[in-house]
Amino acid sequence: MPSKKALVRRPGPRLAEGLVTHIEREQVDVGRATEQWEAYTEALRAHGWETVEVDPADDCPDAVFVEDTVVMYRNVALITRPGAEARRAETVGVEEAVASLGCSVNWIWEPGTLDGGDVLKVGDTIYVGRGGRTNAAGVQQVRAAFEPLGARVVAVPVSKVLHLKSAVTALPDGTVIGHIPKVDRPALFPRFLSVPEEAGGHVVLLGGHKLLISASAPKTAELLADLGHEPVVVDISEFEKLEGCVTCLSVRMRELYA
Repeated sequence: MPSKKALVRRPGPRLAEGLVTHIEREQVDVGRATEQWEAYTEALRAHGWETVEVDPADDCPDAVFVEDTVVMYRNVALITRPGAEARRAETVGVEEAVASLGCSVNWIWEPGTLDGGDVLKVGDTIYVGRGGRTNAAGVQQVRAAFEPLGARVVAVPVSKVLHLKSAVTALPDGTVIGHIPKVDRPALFPRFLSVPEEAGGHVVLLGGHKLLISASAPKTAELLADLGHEPVVVDISEFEKLEGCVTCLSVRMRELYA
């Protein structure tokens, strides 16, 4: 049976100090962000996901963006080596969490860098964004970890946004979606659907045709509903001020062994 566990990590007191790269810094309301995080995790639980809370990392402002610290493929957890050196301490608690769930644990080693937000899985195809936070050695190590398990790893350029999944994600049928001005090479994806808002390029597959999507993408939510999907809308505006999106705030673990 497929598993439905989601790693999450509570926002820390230094959240407002988080890194920003491609946008202007705005003031972040940490209290409101915590309320939004609680609503986000409740939305996961309401759709059948068991949330597994990683130990806090209060000295790491970006630790809430737990997706960047580990990439899952089947039962294998690949602990990342974030491209921003300031974020590397975030991986310790995540490694402990995935090990406690029975995952086989591997690591990205120097000189490789990899952020989990640069990894988009579509079936057994793993797209890895090669850009500011993930380097060529990191891509090579993803190949070494996952291709022996049956994956096909495809490197794609990322230059207009922080991470690959800041530009594109995928629908349940494998169609990749994204806002064209933020996507470097849409033709690299066999099926691509343009959406009208940047935040509309970010969805989390909750099961069936239910899609978690940001409240800042109402036109995209309407488009996806017209295509037969069921948008589940959450407000993550405080995290979007730090280049976060709905995928960043959890790691969905669908193939853990019983």
